[in-house]
Amino acid sequence: MMKHLFLSLLICLGFGSCQKETKPVTFAIVSDIHQDIAHDAEERLSTFLHAAEENQVDFIIELGDFCMPKEENKPFLKLWQDYPGEKHMVFGNHDMDNCSKEEFIRFTGMQSPYYSFDKGDFHFIVLDPNNIYDGEKYLPYDKGNYYKAEKISLVDPEQMEWLKKDLQATDKRCIIFSHQSFECSSENREDIRKIFEEENRRAGYKKVAVAFSGHDHTNYMKEINGIAYIQINSASNQWVGEKYACPERFSDEINQKRPALKYTLPYKDALYGIVTLTDKGMDLKGVKSEFIAPGPEELGITDRSQPLVPWIEDLQLTF
Repeated sequence: MMKHLFLSLLICLGFGSCQKETKPVTFAIVSDIHQDIAHDAEERLSTFLHAAEENQVDFIIELGDFCMPKEENKPFLKLWQDYPGEKHMVFGNHDMDNCSKEEFIRFTGMQSPYYSFDKGDFHFIVLDPNNIYDGEKYLPYDKGNYYKAEKISLVDPEQMEWLKKDLQATDKRCIIFSHQSFECSSENREDIRKIFEEENRRAGYKKVAVAFSGHDHTNYMKEINGIAYIQINSASNQWVGEKYACPERFSDEINQKRPALKYTLPYKDALYGIVTLTDKGMDLKGVKSEFIAPGPEELGITDRSQPLVPWIEDLQLTF
């Protein structure tokens, strides 16, 4: 018996430690597919879902601006619903352009505007900044009401209190998902960042490590006080508006089917990421594509404040 214990000790010393390593958690992430703008959104979603199955991910997540609840969008939604693995949704602002949050939830089966879940040694938090403040109270996005509001993209006070309690209730490392970014897009982003940073100080380590977002159709990472804020590019396109409209890019038939498509710079391929998390850090494998001509140079687009690129770059982070 003592001989066996001695051999076990030697094995442990030889490998440096007997501690069990964290099992990696892998997920596939996509954002801003825009079924109601992109004429080939079903094909793009199928490409993403196929990649998720091929990589045997633990779950998939989409970061909003998915589709409006219309009868004609049911085949698109069915692609998502038929995916055999675990899946999660995030509210995007355009998801409520023709409906309320409750109507979108009934249509898609999304579980809640904001929620959290565990996978392996990680805690994942989905937040919802799709609220306006009318000067007296916070109101959810509803049938495009945010277009005329002055204070938009807000996390309401009730949700902030829930977030504080949810963070304190877990001892796992936390990953955040939202549509609007807490680096630049959400109007009360500083309040949310303060909650993240206070929890990290309380925990004594980088407990909130990464915050993923979509919305801006761009690709970059910015670190603020130790937390990485990562922009996940649209799966489909960049919105450029009437100034750079290009109806000649697609046929009359396609333009009639998707009238807003001419106001975008579409990507040739579907963009998405495969993310692997370990106790040591994060590895993001993205997709590189190109613009469907004419591109930004041909159209003379020079007034972008964020990167205008047709890709999601690979990224590695250390925790």
